[in-house]
Amino acid sequence: MRIFVTGASGFVGGAATSALGLAGHVVRAMSRAPKSDPSIAARGATPVRCDLETVTGEHIGDAEAVIHCAAFVEQWGPRDAWKRFNVDGTARMLAAARQAGVKRFIHIGTEAALFHGQHLRGVDETYPLALNSPYPYSATKAQAEKLLRDANAPGFETIVLRPRFIWGPGDTTLLPVIETMAREGKFAWINDGAAQTSTTHIANLVHAIELALTKGRPGEAYFILDDGVRSMREMIAGMAASRGIALPDKSIPGWVADAVGATCETLWSVLPLSGAPPLTRFSAMIMSRDAILKDDKARAEMGYRPVISVEDGMRAL
Repeated sequence: MRIFVTGASGFVGGAATSALGLAGHVVRAMSRAPKSDPSIAARGATPVRCDLETVTGEHIGDAEAVIHCAAFVEQWGPRDAWKRFNVDGTARMLAAARQAGVKRFIHIGTEAALFHGQHLRGVDETYPLALNSPYPYSATKAQAEKLLRDANAPGFETIVLRPRFIWGPGDTTLLPVIETMAREGKFAWINDGAAQTSTTHIANLVHAIELALTKGRPGEAYFILDDGVRSMREMIAGMAASRGIALPDKSIPGWVADAVGATCETLWSVLPLSGAPPLTRFSAMIMSRDAILKDDKARAEMGYRPVISVEDGMRAL
């Protein structure tokens, strides 16, 4: 199949690009700058110079499917960044894909699109999107997902895959942050790391992406998960141990983390402070709320089953 991928320089898009190339697909990938070309080419894809603000049907070419992994996932940034990339960028990708005659558009969503500060327990895909979430990432990913599902039409099928807590080899987000915080003595658990969470190993997500090329009901969203539920402490401590890092027992209550995150955001918004705040409202929330999700729908409609267990994934880190 001819496939166009966004976010191929990132964790998810990079892993998907490599796997699709190995499976014999012809892959072209969005490349925002020349420095990204070598890594994209090394994954077996052809770099295409464009970004989420300039992409057109000509860039997508004769692709039969699009896999849209690119997103603004930072905890802090310019006030309009989340909307510009996650909502407007997705709308532009949809328009370009339609212009190019793409048949299926696979969007990498997130369980964060449901969060407005609450726990998620026993949640499936019928749970409402948090379109007006106070967290910019959650709100804009919810709005992007709505665009996807509304865009579904005969001849232009859309599918949303929702992983939670993506982890595994090649992680460019969570594990590097944990390593840095531990090294600088800034790491602390929230509520002793007791929050319960579903997780998604990168190999399981890539497997679901491959399935979604031909399976799944158009216009639908699917949670893609590892087997079972674990505590934040079990997952993060296990990941850190793979790097020889023993995390401290220091912990703060969730309500304190929420307050500190809000205070930090206020200070960084009104004062000329450099860099990102040490804690944001979103990061405090996402690490302290349960996210216990159900993937029955993906199993029934896509034939999804995890290809790697959490235990085997931890051993392989």
